[in-house]
Amino acid sequence: MDFGINCDFTMGRAESHQEAFREAMEEVDLAEELGLDTVWLGEAHFAPGRSVLSAPIVVASSIATRTKRLRVGMAVQVLPMIHPLRIAEEAATVDQISEGRFEFGVGRSGNVRAYDIMGIDYGESKERFQEALDIILQAWSGETFSYEGKYNTITNATISPLPYQKPHPKVRIAASSEDSFGRIGRLGYPIFLGLRAMDVEDLKTNLMEYREEWKAAGHPGEGGDINVRFPMYVAPSDSEAIEEPKDSIEAFFKRQRELFEYSYGREGTESTGRRQSRYERLANATYEDLLETRVVFGSPERVIDKLHQFQEMLGITGVTAELNPGGFLPKEAVQRSLKLLTEEVMPEFK
Repeated sequence: MDFGINCDFTMGRAESHQEAFREAMEEVDLAEELGLDTVWLGEAHFAPGRSVLSAPIVVASSIATRTKRLRVGMAVQVLPMIHPLRIAEEAATVDQISEGRFEFGVGRSGNVRAYDIMGIDYGESKERFQEALDIILQAWSGETFSYEGKYNTITNATISPLPYQKPHPKVRIAASSEDSFGRIGRLGYPIFLGLRAMDVEDLKTNLMEYREEWKAAGHPGEGGDINVRFPMYVAPSDSEAIEEPKDSIEAFFKRQRELFEYSYGREGTESTGRRQSRYERLANATYEDLLETRVVFGSPERVIDKLHQFQEMLGITGVTAELNPGGFLPKEAVQRSLKLLTEEVMPEFK
């Protein structure tokens, strides 16, 4: 199983953007030292009090140059918000700099507010996403090509550089709504999931559709490469692991509820009934509910047991730990959690 962390470059306790960058890079350096497999980068726009990670592909390049072994992945690059040829060039550049230690996670994001600020209609995001992905993959072929789409017109493009990995880096698509699972399965891509809008029971149900569509399309095996991002906190004892991150994780899920409310009923989101049901469960969830269905907190032994349960339930091949999604845990606590994860939890799954 691949073990990674989601590095949010969060403001949280940081007093300046400089401090946020410094602490995040210290976390990356520690991950390299401890033998973690992958560090994943999100994309956060117009949230200066929460995160400084608005240019993740630039940060990925920096990580590639300061590490020798650690893989770096996008989780995710939001394709409708950037010209597809530009990101094809930039992602290929990071793949060259890292000598193949790069994974290209892509999605369209559920952050409707960022689309509104940029003046991009979220109702167009599915079509824009698919056009962009088609263009990127054609560009990475190395052949001169033209493309005439609804949102993109390209004439005689030949990009440089090409990716280091052949034919290109692994492309992993994020599913943040129920109607995404089957489509990703039909296309035959690895999938990236998170316990934000959905809980583990939602993932279990929707992954059945992913696997059914995967097999129906004739792809090999029973299903694809499944990576799930969990809010995770590992401490020496269960009591510490449950008590210490409580305020931070409750703040994190409060923000998830606000994102739901902002986008409710908007074109481009899934059907109102399913979305409303998930929102109500999240809105009414107690801390005990979060511990059971949306986070992995505990001593190393408890975390191992929980991951085994989720591995059996979901068939996951990769775990991405969000060590401080609320942003309020002190740096020392996050680093301790990372050490326990790599030294005591990870070896059980290798």
